[in-house]
Amino acid sequence: MTKTLTPTQQSLALGALALGGFTIGTTEFATMGILMNIASGLDVTEQAAGHAITAYALGVVIGAPSIAILTARMSRSHLIMWLMGIYSAANVLSAFAPDLGLLIVGRFLAGLPHGVFFGVGAVVGTAIVGSARRGFAMSIMLGGLTVANVIGVPLSSWLGAVFGWRASFIAVGALGALAMTALLVLIPPVAPEPGARPRTELASMRNPRLWAVFAAAGIGFGGMFAVYSYVQPMAVIGAGVNESLVPILLALFGTGMTVGIFLAGRMMDIDVKRTVNVGFVTTSGALIFLGLTGSHAVWLFVGVFLVGLTSQYLALGLQGLLMDLSPKAPSLGAALCHSALNLANANGAFLGGLVIARPDSYQNLAWLGVVLTVVGFVLVTLFTPPRPSRLDVLTSSTS
Repeated sequence: MTKTLTPTQQSLALGALALGGFTIGTTEFATMGILMNIASGLDVTEQAAGHAITAYALGVVIGAPSIAILTARMSRSHLIMWLMGIYSAANVLSAFAPDLGLLIVGRFLAGLPHGVFFGVGAVVGTAIVGSARRGFAMSIMLGGLTVANVIGVPLSSWLGAVFGWRASFIAVGALGALAMTALLVLIPPVAPEPGARPRTELASMRNPRLWAVFAAAGIGFGGMFAVYSYVQPMAVIGAGVNESLVPILLALFGTGMTVGIFLAGRMMDIDVKRTVNVGFVTTSGALIFLGLTGSHAVWLFVGVFLVGLTSQYLALGLQGLLMDLSPKAPSLGAALCHSALNLANANGAFLGGLVIARPDSYQNLAWLGVVLTVVGFVLVTLFTPPRPSRLDVLTSSTS
């Protein structure tokens, strides 16, 4: 699929993918940290400003499958470069939005290339290092996203607080331009899948097991988001943590994600389905631990770290499983995972909001997370084989 690269060239190419992941991760999560600044700057309520977050998630859900299908015949290396260019431009548009309406448009446009970038990036990374190290390549790219939670998100929030919320989006736009340049220079030519065309991509979507895993991701990963969406009040009100320590708690969560994604990459190169199973079981265990001990500040910090770590087995394993269930359209399969994860974000945040409507119920967020994670595990167990079957391959290849 691509020319043989030296170890140094492979490292640089994977670094360019990680930089792209870091850029996307920074702006995806930083909007929550500058929401009050946006509301104040545009003279709207925080609830109204929150529509910008919803618009981004909607863009991911719509853009991931539709762009993957429409660009099936495009060079993977050219496509990933243009996706980052669009992402950069959309963030600059967001920065200069004069009102909430145009900001929402800008955030929706920024969300469109998000899932496809990681979907195509998974294919490009695999082409760079070989299929035997697919998990490693994907962990490097997604590692950029997790590192963003440790470094990029706090820095972006600081920029928004000191220089105004527009500075955060300008910085991400500049970072996106840098990532686009790195992708242009360092990524080798990677052709599309042989025989790839929109019709082939659509045929892959007729596989019922693909949608079973999609549903498992959309529900099961919501368990992590039920906690993460409300981690600030869970810590401050539920466990009595000083509000000044919340950034440290968030950084600890991001550190757990970073450790987890690289451990998951090693396991995924051995067995994708086992990685998914381990992810569901350990994430459930971490949430149970949080439910039992999270009312105490010290154990809350430990539990949040564990949830961040274990959830990345799910994120990486589910993406690999969706790719395996659409072997003729791996970019689409990987992109669908990010659509599902954004649905999980909305699902977990919505149900979590219902849970905390009652006073003194923040610990119940962890138990809601357990329920959602177990439901996802049941779906994967019932509707997918240990490894993709011949039926899955035949379904995907039908045109």
